[in-house]
Amino acid sequence: MEKLPISFARQGLHLICGTLLCLTLSACGVSLLPVSRNRVESPWQSFAQAKDAFDKVIPYQTTKDDLHALSLDPFQNTNIEILTYLDLTKLFMPNSSFRKEDLDQRMQNCLNALDKCYGYNLTLSNMESKRYGNVVLDLFNFKRKSQKKGWIFKALIVLQDDVVVYKIWGGKPQVDEYVYNKNPLGPLQESEGTIKSIAVETAF
Repeated sequence: MEKLPISFARQGLHLICGTLLCLTLSACGVSLLPVSRNRVESPWQSFAQAKDAFDKVIPYQTTKDDLHALSLDPFQNTNIEILTYLDLTKLFMPNSSFRKEDLDQRMQNCLNALDKCYGYNLTLSNMESKRYGNVVLDLFNFKRKSQKKGWIFKALIVLQDDVVVYKIWGGKPQVDEYVYNKNPLGPLQESEGTIKSIAVETAF
């Protein structure tokens, strides 16, 4: 009888030991499935808090110093991007079909001011992703279920001569996504490309 290569035998032993360990820990109520968290640092802990700060910004009244007091300052909040008038031009007029004359009058005046026109671009997020379900089926890639929850807040503030002239916001107040992956071949599904490459090398 032909013997299996030592490497395959070791892999089989590792799989068996891993399965037994998963079953043991699962019976003890220990979750072995991964959990990841991705949070952009900011003074606000929720979508509502970020939106509340943004709502206090009033065009033609709020100044650059006022934005600093609201924590909407790129030198105070590390996750705010400064946009030049050239960046704003590309943002509002991405191709030749968009003309400056078609923009809001406030943006037209600002872009005509050149260097005196700039913007603050803000993107905040707080997301948590975790897998759930059968540990063994997940471990060997037969079935994987995951859930992503959190929020995303985006805002753009445009200033001219250090006074806000335009603002806009968007995002997702509540993110609740479910992903389900099923692989009938389990771990072999991931190794399919590797198996094909080995077969090609063997053939030649």
